[in-house]
Amino acid sequence: MQRLAAMEKLMLASPDQQVSLTDPDSRSMATSGRGSGVVGYNVQVAVDTEHHLIITHEVTNDGSDRAQLANIACQAKDVLGVDELEAVADRGYYSGEEILACDKAGIAITLPKPMTSGIEARGRFGKQDFVYLSDEDAYRCPAGEKLKYYYTNEENGQKLRRYWTNACRHCALKQRCTTGVQRRIARWEHEDVWRPYRSASTKTRRPCGSVVRRSNIPSAR
Repeated sequence: MQRLAAMEKLMLASPDQQVSLTDPDSRSMATSGRGSGVVGYNVQVAVDTEHHLIITHEVTNDGSDRAQLANIACQAKDVLGVDELEAVADRGYYSGEEILACDKAGIAITLPKPMTSGIEARGRFGKQDFVYLSDEDAYRCPAGEKLKYYYTNEENGQKLRRYWTNACRHCALKQRCTTGVQRRIARWEHEDVWRPYRSASTKTRRPCGSVVRRSNIPSAR
């Protein structure tokens, strides 16, 4: 009982109220599986695509990669000693705040946005089927109609611009697009800072390969 009391005191004194008896630096982290987790580390690695060498790495106790992009990309930029950088990452790193932070640091980000609506799985058009017309601040739908801007609202800390057209109700492609009165498209106010492909525009820009993850590395038992 004295040993348990001492462990409890040690645990409560810890900032995150965790104590690992096998590896003091490891922590319990949630993984992608529902209700699953691992006691270990999340290792972030940046690789240079030109030489296929590891540029920098970071070890964290956060099971999610959402908040890791700007930190590891900025470290890679500093190591390479360049003014601008192109970084590629997988959809697990998608975060508006992280992408915006990279853009402000001179880092162009290429990564896919997670598909959470399931609309494509149901055989309907996805957002990528709608072309954004920057000169008009409007979208062109697969049927050729233009969705104009109506208003902006905030969702999950991001300001989203909303677009739609009243032509949906008479459209021949409506069944492949939406079950509602009209198909609406949301655009993040800083969406232009990341694109599927961005080419180098200066001699000082050097591509950094995939900002990949080796996550959920368990500690030794």
